[in-house]
Amino acid sequence: MLFHRAAVDLSPRTLDYVAGLIRRHRKAAGTVWRRLNPGRQALLVLVHLRKGETFREFGAGFGVSVTTAWRYVREAVALLSARSPELGQALRRAERDGLRYLVLDGTPIRTDRVKADRPFYSGKHRAHGMNVQVIASPEGAVLWTSGALPGSVHDLTAARAWGVLRRLEQAGMLVLADKAYQGAGGPVVTPCKGKKGRKKPESQKRANRSHARLRGPGERANAQLRSWRILRKLRCGPEKAGHLCKAIAVLQNQRLARG
Repeated sequence: MLFHRAAVDLSPRTLDYVAGLIRRHRKAAGTVWRRLNPGRQALLVLVHLRKGETFREFGAGFGVSVTTAWRYVREAVALLSARSPELGQALRRAERDGLRYLVLDGTPIRTDRVKADRPFYSGKHRAHGMNVQVIASPEGAVLWTSGALPGSVHDLTAARAWGVLRRLEQAGMLVLADKAYQGAGGPVVTPCKGKKGRKKPESQKRANRSHARLRGPGERANAQLRSWRILRKLRCGPEKAGHLCKAIAVLQNQRLARG
């Protein structure tokens, strides 16, 4: 096997952040010795999440077995995911920050499921995967991510299943969403529904253009999540998609906050 050095487009501050979590966890657990120190384990985890390499590939580069690499990643993902805010916390923080509105959108996390696994197949995206709901700020910062449901679940159904619509209404926050959430009611504002294309009245066209312009930056939060290649196609169990999204949202926000 050949080895080579490669770069990861993350800052040293992100590495220090993850290493700090691991270091404190080891101290609390009374861990005496590990194959890799906290800094090296943090780098291993970031390489896996950012570049999407297999356990065999990046484990060999760090001189650890596939089992050890898997254990290191699982541990770090759990630590990061635990720092992801609950929905109520995220909405209270949005209110404290004076956000005028929020953006709700669903993101598909593709998996390597086979065609026989029909519950995981999304007809909208024509791919097997999981459905994760994301609430973002108008500027595109990820405020909250849900757990994962099979890809066949519609966005509106998923939002109701996670109690998103009820909590948004209780918080009194205005929310912009795409056509997949039509019928949600309450504080959720979707594009005008009516005739398609040129047959639609000019007033509806203007309203929909304004809606898309306001919603666009927030929806880029999903693109930021999927810039971490591990989320482009999961090779692990699909039930892990939710924890991975939460962990990556924490890293993404930490990365943007620190610059």
